[in-house]
Amino acid sequence: MANETATGMRHTEFVIPVVHEQLQVSSRRRDTGRGVRIHKSVSERTQRCEQLLAHDALEVRRVAVDRLVAPGEAPRTRQEGDTLIVPVVEEILVVEKRLRITEELHITRHTRHDPHASSVVLRAEQVSVERFDDGADTEATTTDGGSHHATDTRSRI
Repeated sequence: MANETATGMRHTEFVIPVVHEQLQVSSRRRDTGRGVRIHKSVSERTQRCEQLLAHDALEVRRVAVDRLVAPGEAPRTRQEGDTLIVPVVEEILVVEKRLRITEELHITRHTRHDPHASSVVLRAEQVSVERFDDGADTEATTTDGGSHHATDTRSRI
């Protein structure tokens, strides 16, 4: 379309259509006639376990010594093999003070191993899947990882 201006010039106008599209998405539930039912059960079994348990017993023996020691030489506790030796001292009054070992405690550790048995309960779950469909073959995975085709609608996975 042409228009004339006050100066006498002509202008042409063009109309360009602009299209804007919109999208509307919806969903609906549809019954396909197929369904799945899962059965889960728990079984228990008792398993016996055996283990050796260690028990320590202490034997205390008194050993008479009756020996004098100098005041700065007090005996110390010492270990000889499996035996811990603990000196027992007393002070006696003389003109001077001295230590006299009256006895030693010899403590020996004896270890014995006794068999011990107890029962524990272990649980395992089993799951089966029941499929409801139009009677078509179903494929099920076996417990060993393989697969097979079956016409039975109840298959164990």
